Formats: sequence, structure tokens, C-alpha cells
Amino acid sequence: MSMNNQGRPTNISDAPQIDAALSVNKSFTGNKALQIEESLIFEIGDFNGTGVDIPDLQGVPTRLGGLERNDVIGLPGLAEPETMRHFVRLSQKNYAIDMGPFPLGSCTMKHNPRLNEKMARLPGFGDLHPLQPETSVQGALELIDTLAHWLKELTGMPAVAMSPKAGAHGELCGMMAIKAAIDAKGEGETRKRVLAPESAHGTNPATAAQCGFKVDSIPADDTGRVDLEAFRAKLGPDVAGIMVTNPNTCGLFERDIRAIADAVHEVGGYFYCDGANFNAIAGKVRPGDLGIDAMHINLHKTFSTPHGGGGPGSGPTVLSEALAPYAPIPFVVNDGNGFRLVETRAAAAETKKSEGVDSFGRMTAFHGQMGMFVRALAYMLSHGADGIRQAAEDAVLNANYVQTRLRKEMTTAFDGYCMHEALFDDVFLKGTGVETIDFAKAMIDEGYHPMTMYFPLVVHGAMLIEPTESESKRELDLFCDALLSLAVKAKSGTQTQMFKAAPVHAPFRRLDETGAARKPVLRWQAEQDSKAAE
Repeated sequence: MSMNNQGRPTNISDAPQIDAALSVNKSFTGNKALQIEESLIFEIGDFNGTGVDIPDLQGVPTRLGGLERNDVIGLPGLAEPETMRHFVRLSQKNYAIDMGPFPLGSCTMKHNPRLNEKMARLPGFGDLHPLQPETSVQGALELIDTLAHWLKELTGMPAVAMSPKAGAHGELCGMMAIKAAIDAKGEGETRKRVLAPESAHGTNPATAAQCGFKVDSIPADDTGRVDLEAFRAKLGPDVAGIMVTNPNTCGLFERDIRAIADAVHEVGGYFYCDGANFNAIAGKVRPGDLGIDAMHINLHKTFSTPHGGGGPGSGPTVLSEALAPYAPIPFVVNDGNGFRLVETRAAAAETKKSEGVDSFGRMTAFHGQMGMFVRALAYMLSHGADGIRQAAEDAVLNANYVQTRLRKEMTTAFDGYCMHEALFDDVFLKGTGVETIDFAKAMIDEGYHPMTMYFPLVVHGAMLIEPTESESKRELDLFCDALLSLAVKAKSGTQTQMFKAAPVHAPFRRLDETGAARKPVLRWQAEQDSKAAE
């Protein structure tokens, strides 16, 4: 896998005409009508004051065991109205799915139904403690078991690990199960190679390497899919498995998926499927029928839970019959006396099931992420089987509608229909002086968060758009009209400076994001400290 070398530093280039125009009506405060400037809380707060008036305790013995703070905490004090205004103003500078379409490709920023949020806050779900006795959380355990059942039904897989707390964590779970299966056969020293397409998510090779495997990349063919001949040429007795995303990161269904699975199994390897894009096929295709051995499911992408959810996310991992014995513990069972967690290999063997009897161990201190489980099951039950299938169909329909409309002025990376996301390249910008990053920044002035830029790496100047099933035709038409307008302006060759200066209407102009990533400033220092450090 190669690093992305197509990105550009995004510091603003000289655009004196636009800067001069903007300075004419510059306000004294820096505010732009209801768009309020806001400094860092350290710059507006008073380090000698506080917004909370609590007297020092007198004559009360400490119970901190010698761990009392012995210096000032170093945080500014603000009155309550100042504190509220500060954070509200900051919140207004963020784009959000509740404000408009979020077209990030391969991220599935779909609407989070408020019904799900209400269910997650129900007493007994919203106030659970991970150390409660199992007898007091029977409803929660039943919910986890029910969600696990439907995940297995939708994927056609016999086992599922519910504990992974993110997509990458789910990948790690699947690859650790594969490694455990290989070690159990006594092949741990010989099967060291994992195949991964060049278009794979970056977490795929990272996860394989984390598990001690060597990553061998497979090129894409002219259609944007795995090159079948190149793949077969790389097969051998040292192959542990393959990691394929399907639909893949180019927004295309891997048509040879079954042939790939059969070929990997023939040489004794395993098939890991990155389930990031399961939302495009849920209710339509069961991954288990495609020969897949392990697949993580991002609950936020397919079943509408928030990204992260204010804490850990959730990436349950389904496992085939061959990998089920190596599933992590704990897992939930109902043995007739109620629901309980199986937390050891010996206890797993007593269940008379294959799941977890040779478990590779525990992935997390506590089991899964309850808030995400509640939201995902609420989404499933409110949609039903036909609704989940329709959501997948609508996501694919919306993406193809966007692709069809935008190809009038923009260039698609591959011919034919796409799945849930449409991929464009920068050919339509050739010779204009406008680059992909400039086009993205101009979208901000139109009120849109840019799509995924410069990814996947197999397409130069990539622009990956995923509208999801959440958007109406009216919203999609406005979005497409805005992008078509920008494409026409870019190709005219007369407004290059406008693109180079964008965004001009955002709270901040174009920042040097590359410099910020390479030299991050993670700690605030008072002005005198900063000068001393210099």
C-alpha cells in the first residue's frame, strides 16, 4: 500500500482582489451578522476568577489519600452566560447532518432517527452500570442477544462478536480470529501473508500488520475491481487470507467475490470482508452466502447510530462456522434460567455450542456499547426486513442519480452504474488551474461539507460522494446544481482566483491543514510562555 501523495497544503494563496473586496465592509468586531467571532476560552477567561462561588472547606478531613491538588488547575474562569455563549458559538461553526447533506464517501453520514435517541435514554438502558449484577440487567442482555440474532440473520453467519467498539476494532477481532485459527492448525509460522486490494481502507493493511502479517497489495483492473488474474498469481501456501471491502471503496460491487473466496479457501486461507459498506446491500445479499469468514459491521453506517455516539462506537464482527470457535469472550446466552455472559473458554464449552470454545480471549474490559446497541435495534425493528432492504436500495438509487446528474460536467472514474457512492476524478479540471482541493474549498462557500477528497488512492484527484438514503430528491438536486455550477465556473478558466481563495464566507479562511497535522499544537500556552519557548 502506498501513502497518499496527492494531497496539497491548504494555506491560502495570494488573492489580493478578493481580500480587498472583503476588507471594504469588515466589521469592527470581526463578526459577520449572526456569525460571531469567538476566541479560545483561555484568551477570554480570567485565571484569577471563577464562575462558581464555593468557599474553601474548613475543618473537614480529606479522603483523597495524599492525592490532593497542590497547584492551581490552570483553567480560566467564566460566568455561566459567558460559558454558554462560548460553547454555543463554537457549535455554530460545525457542519452537521441536521443542517444539510454530508456527502463524505465511505462514511455513510446518514440521519439518526430521534426515535432511536429516545429509546437509548430509557431508564434501564441509559443508566446502566457495567458492574451491575447480571440478574439486574436481564433486559439489556436480552436486547444484546436479540440484536446479535438479527445481525446473524442479515449476514447469514452463525456467530457474532458484539464487543468490538469500532469498525477498526471489529477488523482486529476478525483478523485475530483468523490468526487463532491458523495457529491452531500449526501454520502460524508459515502463513504470514495477507492480500489486500490497493483500494482498501487504510485500516485494513494496518490491522493485518498489527496481527503480525505481511501485507501484499492487489492492483485494481480497468473497472475499479480486484484484478482477478493478479490476485490468483499471488496465491500460495503462505497466504493467511484476503481483506476485501464489498461493495468496495470505489463504490462498486466486486462481481468476482465468490470466485475470490473459493480461491482463497483452496489454498487454506480465510476471507475477511470489510463491512463498512454493508449499508448498500443489507437485506439484499447475505455475506455468508458469498464465502466470507469474518466481517465487521459499522452500526453507525448501516443502522444509523451516531459516529462514535459521544464515546466508543460499535463494530460487531460476524464469523463463519470455521472461525466461530475462536470468537472473543464474553458473549450472551440464554440457557433457560435467564440471560448471562459466557466469560471463559470452559464456560463456552458447557454451552454445547462451537462459539468461543477456543476463544482468542477478551477484547475489552466490558461488553460492547449499550447505547449503540439500543439505537441499532430500534432502527431494525422500526424498519423491518422490507425497510432495511429499501434503505439499501434507496442509497444505491440516490448515488446513481447523483452520478448521472454530475457526469454532465464532471468526469466519473469508472464507467457503468455504481453502488452506494459515486466516484469522480479530476480530469474535468485539467488545464483550468483549479485543483481538487480548490473545488472542495469552494463547496464550503456554497454551504456544503466537501465530499471525500483524494481517496481512494487508485484514482487521481478522487472525489467520492455518498448521498445515503436519507436525502430527498429536492436536496440532491440542489446539491448537484451547486456542484455543476462550480464545475462550469472552473472550466471557464476565468474564475481561478475565486477557487484559490475559497472559502471566503466560512468563519476561517483556508488553513494550512498539512502543517497543522505535521506540527500540531496540542497545549495552550500564555503569551509570555510562548515567547520564552521561542
